[in-house]
Amino acid sequence: MSAAAVSVAAGGAQALPAGPAAAAEAVISTAATAAASAPAVAAAKPVDVAVGILIAPNGDVLLGQRPAGKPYEGYWEFPGGKVDPGETVLQALKREFMEELGMVVESAQEWCGVEYVYPHAHVRLHFFISRDWHGEAQSLEGQAFAWQGAVGVEPLLPATIPLLEWLEQIRHDPAALPA
Repeated sequence: MSAAAVSVAAGGAQALPAGPAAAAEAVISTAATAAASAPAVAAAKPVDVAVGILIAPNGDVLLGQRPAGKPYEGYWEFPGGKVDPGETVLQALKREFMEELGMVVESAQEWCGVEYVYPHAHVRLHFFISRDWHGEAQSLEGQAFAWQGAVGVEPLLPATIPLLEWLEQIRHDPAALPA
């Protein structure tokens, strides 16, 4: 991970050296509580998940709503999905956007990483930012989606919430992304 990373372990969490710790502090706090309440899940090897933040020319970002039958049904998140064996995180991101939304991500920049322990899963989220894609979002898996300026949809997945303030600082200024 380049810009920022957070790690969560059973009963506790620690920030890894890199990037703005303040943006991830709330993730650590809430994730530590989740880890303490789900020790078997916390002890499991994390599942790598590619997460894409598409930023439109006007600064809006794309969010999707988790469909019925999935954990956290109805919660809003940045689109993405699990990294398959033999795939890079970027390959997984591109595949997921095509499968879920019918969109082609041409390029994306690694932004930050968060490990989070939900009651049902221990995930390592690899966030990428892209301003370089084509196609219109389509609901290929029955999910709702919305372009948002200041993110106003609710509820949001817990691991996403602390990153919104940091995202707000960069969504109108491509030069603000860490190199």
